[in-house]
Amino acid sequence: MESLARKSKAICPFMKHQSASALRQMAQSSSLAAKAHGCPVVGPALEARRSYSTPSKPVGAQATDALSPKTVAPDAASPVFLHGSSNETNFDYEAVFEEQVNEKRRDKSYRFFNNINRLAREFPKAHLAKEDDKVTVWCSNDYLGMGKNQEVLDTMNRTMLKYGTGAGGTRNIAGHNRHAIALEAELAALHKKEGALVFSSCFVANDAVLSLLGQKMKDLVIFSDELNHASMIVGIRNSRARKHVFQHNNLEQLESLLAQYPKSTPKLIAFESVYSMCGSVAPIEKICDLADKYGALTFLDEVHAVGMYGPHGAGVAEHLDFEAHLEAGIASPAFKTVSDRVDMITGTLGKSFGTVGGYIAASAKMIDWIRSFAPGFIFTTTLPPALMAGTTASIRIVRQNLMDRINQQKNVRYVKKQFEQLGIPVIPNPSHIVPLLVGNAGQAKQASDILLDQHKIYVQAINFPTVARGEERLRITPSPHHSKDISDALIEAVDDVWTKIGLKRVPDWEREGGLCGVGSPVPRADNLWTDEQLALTNTDLNKNVVDPVINQLATSSGVAL
Repeated sequence: MESLARKSKAICPFMKHQSASALRQMAQSSSLAAKAHGCPVVGPALEARRSYSTPSKPVGAQATDALSPKTVAPDAASPVFLHGSSNETNFDYEAVFEEQVNEKRRDKSYRFFNNINRLAREFPKAHLAKEDDKVTVWCSNDYLGMGKNQEVLDTMNRTMLKYGTGAGGTRNIAGHNRHAIALEAELAALHKKEGALVFSSCFVANDAVLSLLGQKMKDLVIFSDELNHASMIVGIRNSRARKHVFQHNNLEQLESLLAQYPKSTPKLIAFESVYSMCGSVAPIEKICDLADKYGALTFLDEVHAVGMYGPHGAGVAEHLDFEAHLEAGIASPAFKTVSDRVDMITGTLGKSFGTVGGYIAASAKMIDWIRSFAPGFIFTTTLPPALMAGTTASIRIVRQNLMDRINQQKNVRYVKKQFEQLGIPVIPNPSHIVPLLVGNAGQAKQASDILLDQHKIYVQAINFPTVARGEERLRITPSPHHSKDISDALIEAVDDVWTKIGLKRVPDWEREGGLCGVGSPVPRADNLWTDEQLALTNTDLNKNVVDPVINQLATSSGVAL
């Protein structure tokens, strides 16, 4: 035995670094066997000789002879699984589910879904469970009310009657059609990119693209803003790439992280334009500067910006070169714009465009690569023809309707100003999001319930994990259709709720040192929309944006060599 042990220590990397006393101790505690099972040489040998049985002595068989398995002689080469009940009790799965849900109830983060049925002909009205019980919706992400647009509805109805309700399968098998081709061409034209690809949602798009980049691009390092959406976080995790999370919009920290790697190392910076729960806006141009300096790709999520920013609704990247895009219209300006500098732009069809789905716009080569390799695209049933046709119509309407964007911003300004005068704590931001800081999960839910039950106003409470604990809020999103009288009713109701519950107002947050920018001596960012831009009308748009002819993209069907 001693001779065998000496030989083992000579050839086994594990044994070589263990003392004899350590080996004896592991043998006595049974941990040596566990180590052996993990060995690439010994493990398979042990597995082949392992006899399979239930963990304890089986009790008497209860099944009939017809259902009972036949007795088979054990065979080392072909292990037999013995059927029968065990003296042990089953794992209590239901108890795990119940306990974890109860924990959410205890910390007040358990979510109740209100029965909200939006009315297309009465937007922003909706009814509750009973059709005569109507409320005003103030938290929808149908930011422009395109979900009720008559031209979109008519287009969808005509297409559905002609082509049916579904696509019939994935794009690869049965779902590729003229509607997908037209929609992707429209999206590429909106962002002035070479190509675009449509997904079932932007969550899927973000996950599919980010995970694919990490899995296919060796040694990729991803740099992610700490407030990025869950879809981006999941995609980065699934990519298995090395990652760094930088503080929200902190360019100094981002640069220090980028500087750790040679320029030749593949890198990607993932961030959003408008962060939906606080309304902050990324410094896109400066992030592009860092990307150029350190050789990184840029991945920009414009989900909460498309439709509402830029002269044509292409998002914040377009808005940063507003005058140049306004003059060029459907064409590209004569210089390299901020939008040109962003490598990948993802967006949603389910918010400002009023339908459902997601997409990515990028170079033709990148789109063809994603189309060819991304499981989230290849193996997902494509969107229904009617939905894609309706979305194409919606994008064309939004592009040429500057006044919807302007009217939304005017309504946002009005609501924010009235809240400020009342001391209602609006988390400061330069965008269309109006987040009211509550700071307590139970009180946020209570405020939402009172608004709905007593004032017939629907504003959903936002709690963990969407926002950090202690930063709970109500999130209000005015649209172009929330008129002054509707806004005044909201402002009066919120003021009443704040008084009734005793919620903190701005002076209270100031005395506590501030939170989320409320009551803090932090300089406020200027609104993205300037007074000059808000003075424009649809007549100031280039006439080439009205019913433009947009050529289909080769990348939608496959690029011929």
